[in-house]
Amino acid sequence: MRIALVRHPKPAIAPGICYGRLDLAVADDDVAALAGQIAALGLAEIWTSPAQRCRRVAEAAGLPWRADARLLELDFGAWEGVAWNAVPRAGLDRWAADPLGFAAPDGESGAALLARVQHLHADLRALGRDCAVVSHGGPLRLLAAMLRGEPADLLAVPPAIGSITLVMV
Repeated sequence: MRIALVRHPKPAIAPGICYGRLDLAVADDDVAALAGQIAALGLAEIWTSPAQRCRRVAEAAGLPWRADARLLELDFGAWEGVAWNAVPRAGLDRWAADPLGFAAPDGESGAALLARVQHLHADLRALGRDCAVVSHGGPLRLLAAMLRGEPADLLAVPPAIGSITLVMV
């Protein structure tokens, strides 16, 4: 089984701003280019985050697709849309000390993200078909490790924006 892990194109937001669940636009040219690369892989279908920066890529690829909320990025709660340098240092320190247990105010913990992606991973394995997964840095870093049989690491480097990583399962 081949699974193409696709990170969405660069979103329309200023550098240095925290975004996870913010539903941000992406440039049409970036969508078309990434969708064309996916279409050329000859996959059966696409699973996508419902966020428009992902969903638009899936729609443009010309393959059957399904939106799945388990592919949404980590919810940063009250930090969404805030400059990272304006997020209270004590909160960032608590997050760094406990990435699984910590959640930003009104946000989601790393453990909740991990659980979502574990369930999605099980469904992808059970399906057993070549597919693309269009998502965000957080879910993709976890899913890539799971597909490779490695420990999932919330602090691993995510795939680059606008990239495709092909994993053979």
